[in-house]
Amino acid sequence: MNPNFQGKHKLPLRLGVLVSGSGTNLQSIIDAIESKRLNAVIKTVISDNPQAFALERAKKHGIQHEVILKKDFPSRDAFDSSLSERLSGHGVELVVLAGFMRIISKVMLEAFPMRIMNIHPSLLPSFPGLDVQKKALDFGVKFSGCTVHFVDEGLDSGPIIIQAAVPVNDNDTVEDLKKRILAEEHRIYPQAIELFAEGRLTIKGRRVFVSRSEDVAGALENPRASIFGDIPG
Repeated sequence: MNPNFQGKHKLPLRLGVLVSGSGTNLQSIIDAIESKRLNAVIKTVISDNPQAFALERAKKHGIQHEVILKKDFPSRDAFDSSLSERLSGHGVELVVLAGFMRIISKVMLEAFPMRIMNIHPSLLPSFPGLDVQKKALDFGVKFSGCTVHFVDEGLDSGPIIIQAAVPVNDNDTVEDLKKRILAEEHRIYPQAIELFAEGRLTIKGRRVFVSRSEDVAGALENPRASIFGDIPG
């Protein structure tokens, strides 16, 4: 496995997008491609749910799409083997999980080593799994957010590419927090894919380094405490 992605694609990066639901992150990727902010092309959209609205989004934009049902296969490995074969058949270079509600098996990981991305609605490693906005509110965090990461054999445990933080307000409901995080998901997922397409990502251990990135200064604070006097600005 070569975890280093060198050299910007002259041709658009070939994506395969896996979906199970409404597909709002799929739409953000489509929008980024159509607006020329992302040098990529979606070769196929595959869903394990025939009712997924994401399939309608693909159809609307003329993107090849299909449904593969887990019940048609004797095992998860057999399902993933068929999935990887179809993705490879479309020449997919990067697999993008956009609300795909199935655990990725070793079969897919070996077919696309460190070439599968996922987005998760928390600041990993905090709150992996499901119902994470409720978990964040119940725990009492002051910030939440989202994480784009490479997929490995663990649950939401792969190397982190990019994160965005949002404040958690005292009167937030789960839906309030979901909406605030989702807006950031739509912003950073296409960015992470473009970093891959530009060959700017290098993995060393658990860390993903981004070449030509800008240093981040300062700190976020929530709530903004003023016990040491007025806060400038």
